[in-house]
Amino acid sequence: MSEHKRRVHYSGKYPKKFEEKYKEHNPEKYADTIKHVIEKGSTPAGMHISICVNEILECFDIKPGQQGLDCTFGYGGHTRKMLEQLKGDGKMVVLDVDPIESAKSLERLRNDNYGEDILSLELTNFANIDEVVAKYGKFDFILADLGVSSMQIDNPERGFSYKVHGPLDLRMNPHKGISAAERLSELDKDEITGMLIDNSDEPFAEEIAKEIIKNRRSGKKIETTTDLREILEKTVEANSKGMSESEKKELKKKTCQRVFQALRIDVNNEYEVLDSLLSKIPDALNAGGKVVFLTFHSGEDRLVKRAFKDGLALGVYSDCAKDVIRPGEEECRINPRAKSTKLRWAVRN
Repeated sequence: MSEHKRRVHYSGKYPKKFEEKYKEHNPEKYADTIKHVIEKGSTPAGMHISICVNEILECFDIKPGQQGLDCTFGYGGHTRKMLEQLKGDGKMVVLDVDPIESAKSLERLRNDNYGEDILSLELTNFANIDEVVAKYGKFDFILADLGVSSMQIDNPERGFSYKVHGPLDLRMNPHKGISAAERLSELDKDEITGMLIDNSDEPFAEEIAKEIIKNRRSGKKIETTTDLREILEKTVEANSKGMSESEKKELKKKTCQRVFQALRIDVNNEYEVLDSLLSKIPDALNAGGKVVFLTFHSGEDRLVKRAFKDGLALGVYSDCAKDVIRPGEEECRINPRAKSTKLRWAVRN
């Protein structure tokens, strides 16, 4: 018999810290609370609301007996919906580099009777899709949702959000590679400037890089999300003369978002692995097989758009999305994190 663990105590009427939100961490047990949080336009702590589900299913038109691949397993919401379309006949393979969240997601689906015969998890980067094909064969449909899962964003220990204090990490797999804090400690001013421009078109890239180097030379370490946020806010304050307080506040928020995004892309080599995935996807699809990408910023979308356009011209794809598909107004109201989503699809020749 497992030992009973007491719930974390908190002050006040409602829990504020991530680890205290016991109801939101157990959505199956507290369904009414979760529904209420979502209806208010918020994402419950410890879970993720899948984006463009209906649009994805419409693109794929999944039939029982088919084999599909979810390149970014995450919370498992998209995978669950695709499994439902298979109706117990077929196979879903899911990939993820995050051993922490993927284990939780797999357990939820196993508890709903999705066994190894229909659902298999591979802890690998989607850049290694060729190795996955060698093991399982080609796929009839492939989904790549390039967004960061809300569970990662909301957990302060992962360091993905400038809004909460935590270690400046930003790694999808916290057990591999170096953290964002370590990365910032080794780059010079020109390298930081280039990284911020290339990965997020940051207008204050040079000023931010200069301030980071200044902090390093004075012996101040940038080890937490708060350390970096304070540098960014100071930089914006010094370069926003004549702006109203509300304009400054908005600019500080956008700058923090862009810089944290740029760091996340750099630490996880996101453009390199996306390029690798895009080059290998045609050989991973059966004839007539379909691929769908969800992107969340212009850099990703440009790479996907170009790969599909080039593939169409070369006859690799028989068709692809002429225009980007966006989530509807109601979905964006319920899930504000969906607002920047762009969906593109292609069909293997």
